Amino acid sequence: MALDAKIPGGPIAEKWDRHRFELKLVNPANKRKFDVIVVGTGLAGGSASATLAELGYNVKTFCIQDSPRRAHSIAAQGGINAAKNYPNDGDSIWRLFYDTVKGGDFRAREANVYRLSQVSNDIIDQCVAQGIPFARDYGGLLDNRSFGGAQVSRTFYARGQTGQQLLLGAYSALMRQVAAGKVQMFPRREMLDVVLVNGHAKGIVVRNMINGAVERHAADAVVLCTGGYGNVFFLSTNAMASNVTAAYRAYKKGAFFANPCFTQIHPTCIPVHGTFQSKLTLMSESLRNDGRVWVPKNPGDKRTPDQIPEADRDYYLENKYPSFGNLVPRDVASRNAKEQCDMGKGVGETGQAVYLDFADAINRDGRDVIAKKYGNLFQMYEKISADDPYQTPMMIYPAIHYTMGGLWVDYNLMSTVPGLFVLGEANFSDHGANRLGASALMQGLADGYFVLPYTIGGYLAGTAKADVTTGHKAFDESEKQVTGRIDRLMSINGQRTVDDFHKTLGRIMWEYCGMTRNNEGLEMARGMIQELRAEFWENVRVPGNAADFNQSLERAGRVADFLEFGELMIIDALARQESCGGHFNERFETEEHEALRDDDDFCHVAAWEHTGDGQEPEFHKEPLVFENVKLTQRSYK
Repeated sequence: MALDAKIPGGPIAEKWDRHRFELKLVNPANKRKFDVIVVGTGLAGGSASATLAELGYNVKTFCIQDSPRRAHSIAAQGGINAAKNYPNDGDSIWRLFYDTVKGGDFRAREANVYRLSQVSNDIIDQCVAQGIPFARDYGGLLDNRSFGGAQVSRTFYARGQTGQQLLLGAYSALMRQVAAGKVQMFPRREMLDVVLVNGHAKGIVVRNMINGAVERHAADAVVLCTGGYGNVFFLSTNAMASNVTAAYRAYKKGAFFANPCFTQIHPTCIPVHGTFQSKLTLMSESLRNDGRVWVPKNPGDKRTPDQIPEADRDYYLENKYPSFGNLVPRDVASRNAKEQCDMGKGVGETGQAVYLDFADAINRDGRDVIAKKYGNLFQMYEKISADDPYQTPMMIYPAIHYTMGGLWVDYNLMSTVPGLFVLGEANFSDHGANRLGASALMQGLADGYFVLPYTIGGYLAGTAKADVTTGHKAFDESEKQVTGRIDRLMSINGQRTVDDFHKTLGRIMWEYCGMTRNNEGLEMARGMIQELRAEFWENVRVPGNAADFNQSLERAGRVADFLEFGELMIIDALARQESCGGHFNERFETEEHEALRDDDDFCHVAAWEHTGDGQEPEFHKEPLVFENVKLTQRSYK
């Protein structure tokens, strides 16, 4: 199958405007005849549901939480990018486009990234109109701060609560449509399958997580906004409920999965502190604006930070990358932190941490200024670590955070399954091999508010309407598969808990497919995952009743999918014999230990097609063409 990204012709600055004009329209009277299912209520799902309903479509929205406002987007801290150039420091749509393509290590689709940069300014206007309390300067104008991977200040923020405030804006718009009767809300539902009729997505099968009932829902199109799969590593900054199940079940129904090995390690997280930890805590990348990263110059130096003089400190990012300093992109900062710890210069009891020091910023600007920027983050750090970052440096270490891979989508955000659209972190499209900070919120809102409302109309207007009901035999087959899998999980009655399997999988993934990879380790990991998966289906224990509230059953289904998906990540990592962004194969690095791309052989999107359980997935390639940004070795020096 040839992948057609449906990228419009013409100059890149004109593609989106031209495409919007060429898309077929659904007239206002006809919109009320169409039903659309949206799965997920984060920034992408919430904004998409609200906007589609505002346009007149009938929307059914599903979320795994008890309330849409508890979506994981609420955890985003540092900010959202836009090319407003309010500080007058040289920013532009073109520079945001360039920085994002370069930050992704030239593995993103140019047309999608430029569109993202174009609509970024509209997002800020939309959110200000909603009343989002962005930080403002002394004169009352919107404030900006800098973020990794850029030399301009383009990040709008609301202290360390930007994701929460943006989500509340989308939530308010969504609930207005619920009150108006245009959105029907289904909380505490987990999508377990997508239903295809004549090859088109026409509905989903979900499990009611409160009473265990399996439900069918039909629509004219399905929109997945279900986030990323970072929890395949067990320990990550993701919410405990974040999972790959919805996307993976779509993959098994024909939606190609693109670049699954592209995972982002965030450099600014609270280090692991115990064997019984269930998740990790993110400290916003915005802290690297004013915090200086350092370690002792001498390996094994166990003095407390106040006892280590300046002469004995190594500000390694500032020394190695003088142009960007502490604001290098996340993949670069993460690998350098690991390198310092591997050299024996790590700090803390475990030696798996580096310092993030605010002493200079406090002395320069005063404690009140720093508290106004980061106060809630400092409070959170102190609650978790029992250290006061105003007095002593924070200790940080990289952790799994975001996933750049996802279901393959074309320029219209439609997957290889007609009628199945994928938005936000659940798709692969805009970040390449590494996401720059403050661009996840930008993509989620761009997709939901400004892209999907046009492109889904083009699909609905150009497709013959088929009035499919939940009585269709495709729903019978799908529900039979779902209930059969649930029954199988409940009947194993083994000896190991679900979490025990998940932890084991997470250790394998982190060790062999984490911050660095090598071919030998990946091959070993693949065999280990296959053995672990075989044991899971023979020895997992799922207590309780399927026809009831059962969190063990919920986790069992997700871990079962992770055990299959983890192998797909390994297959993808082995197929990409280069280093780029978050995918760092130790065999491919420059003399200065930076990622070494192979543009002749791997300047493409790797898209994988499911060919059957136990079968090798089929590889498909979407070549990436760079007409506007020259392919160069990425440098932040």
